[in-house]
Amino acid sequence: MRREGADEHIPHPRELGWDDSLYEDATDVTGVTGTESDAAGPQGPRDGDTPEGTGNGPGTQETHRGDGAAPNETVGGEKTLAAEAETSESRSSATQHKANRTGRGKGGGHGTATTSRRRAKRGAWRILRWVAAGLALLLLGTAGAGYLYYRHLNGNIRSGDRNGGSTGLAKPDANAAGQTPLNILVIGSDSRAKAENVKLGGSKDTAGNPPLADVQMLLHVSADRKNASVVSIPRDTRVDIPECKDTGTGKVFPATNAIINETLARGGAGCTLSTWEKLTGVYIDHWMTIDFSGVVSMADAIGGVEVCVEDNVWDRPLPGVPGGSGLKLTAGSHHVQGKQALQWLRTRHAFESDLGRARAQHMYMNSMIRELKSQNVFTDTMRLTGLAEAATKSLEVSEEIGTVKKLYDLAMQLKSVPTNRITMTTMPSVEDPQNRNHLVPKEPDADQVWTMLREDVAFDANGGKADAGKSKKPAEPVSKDPAAAPAETGVIVRNGTGSEQQSAVPNRARDIAQQLNGKGYTLAQADSTPSPQEKTTVSFPSADLEGDAQAVAKSLGIPLSSVRKSTDVSGVTLVVGADWRSGSSYPKESKPEAGGIPDSADAINGSKKDACMPVYAPYRF
Repeated sequence: MRREGADEHIPHPRELGWDDSLYEDATDVTGVTGTESDAAGPQGPRDGDTPEGTGNGPGTQETHRGDGAAPNETVGGEKTLAAEAETSESRSSATQHKANRTGRGKGGGHGTATTSRRRAKRGAWRILRWVAAGLALLLLGTAGAGYLYYRHLNGNIRSGDRNGGSTGLAKPDANAAGQTPLNILVIGSDSRAKAENVKLGGSKDTAGNPPLADVQMLLHVSADRKNASVVSIPRDTRVDIPECKDTGTGKVFPATNAIINETLARGGAGCTLSTWEKLTGVYIDHWMTIDFSGVVSMADAIGGVEVCVEDNVWDRPLPGVPGGSGLKLTAGSHHVQGKQALQWLRTRHAFESDLGRARAQHMYMNSMIRELKSQNVFTDTMRLTGLAEAATKSLEVSEEIGTVKKLYDLAMQLKSVPTNRITMTTMPSVEDPQNRNHLVPKEPDADQVWTMLREDVAFDANGGKADAGKSKKPAEPVSKDPAAAPAETGVIVRNGTGSEQQSAVPNRARDIAQQLNGKGYTLAQADSTPSPQEKTTVSFPSADLEGDAQAVAKSLGIPLSSVRKSTDVSGVTLVVGADWRSGSSYPKESKPEAGGIPDSADAINGSKKDACMPVYAPYRF
């Protein structure tokens, strides 16, 4: 019959990786080490202990293995626990054990002190095991809670397709380290689809209308992640909007020419991204959108930022000028957050125009970045958790960054850029001659901005000479469809050299068509359709003509980034833009230099802490 507790294995401290000296008493009054005492097992005193050398007392048998290991002690034919130790320790301990057994036999008893110590040690080990098990459960519970929270954050994120229409742009080539520039389009939506947004933004009569993209900023982070540039386009800028498809409903919106904030209503943020690519020639990796309530949540999670106005400001309705953000501040610096932060970002009339509003938004963003850097949010668990909760609930993103991990990786890439290498700008623009309430790009300044982005040239000069000219030229799209022979390729050439500032060059389409004839494109002919545009382009209607279009561009020295698919043409179509008013070959663009941003871009460096908004006189108090 098995004795009670005889089969219970109580591990030796060394089995658990613990130090024996923490649990043993080297000065045991019995002279028995903790290891050897425990080897007696939990069954209590052994009867018939015999003097040293007999080894065969009743119920006891000792057998020694030839490998020098500690002996296995057996009671009633069953093994008890034996400490596993080094060979020398086993022999020394065994000798000491025999001597003590001899003493106990002569004394007529086993020794109650030793028994109590054994029981106490067993109890202590059980407690330690319970503590270890409890810690393991705590760690597993914490990990489980962390996983559940991670899933919760992922569940907050809403995502959609990256683009709403094809622009033919390819991702830029990687640098020597395998890095490419990072371009993210940030969109502020005026959606009133939620009651909270109606409360914050007013205009409850437009609650069911499609959203408009009131704020649009392109964030460009250099391939080496050492500088960042931001370009805003005012919402009332008139541009060419390509054909877009709403992937949710399948509805197709035809190409049009309209103000850029309408793009969000024409298939969502993907259409806004496609419009930006068509206008700038810059490949855009991702988009993010945020609405009124999202701005308030993010501002609260950050804890607010410092802004400044030169005069008292109250952006309120005035006779003949309805609306207003409600912003009311006294002259000087203020810490704004929540609804007041939203008012600052939406103020338009008091800052005179859309251009003034863009500048105020840039001041806010610069201040926010400085605030986040000063808070060290990535080392503050509570702050990071709050920001993560607010960000995942507030943002809608393109599907490529639709997880918490990808958003976190994105943030880590951005946080390494120093504030003096961050530059906020607005696309150079002029009043639209067709509608004085709208704007159009100012050339050649606007194209200079886009060229710097395409070439990955820093908007600031704080990186020194070593920072200039390191970037690779963006990758040009290459067709998988081989080009037909020049003599078999039909080309339509149009004169687009006219602009708002200057008239078209006479006979320009005819002259370039003749250049193509001389290069073997005998089917090339001029078309008299007026087609004013700033940049020269070569368009094609379908994939089977892409190779032909690229071959035409190469023959004239036109960069392949200017070749694009368009449903507006029926065949390969070359429009000679205002950037090519003379010469038989497309002019080579001089490489821009770091810090060469035009003055009309209204640049503000991220390290500028004393930026202060002027206030339009009617809105002062």
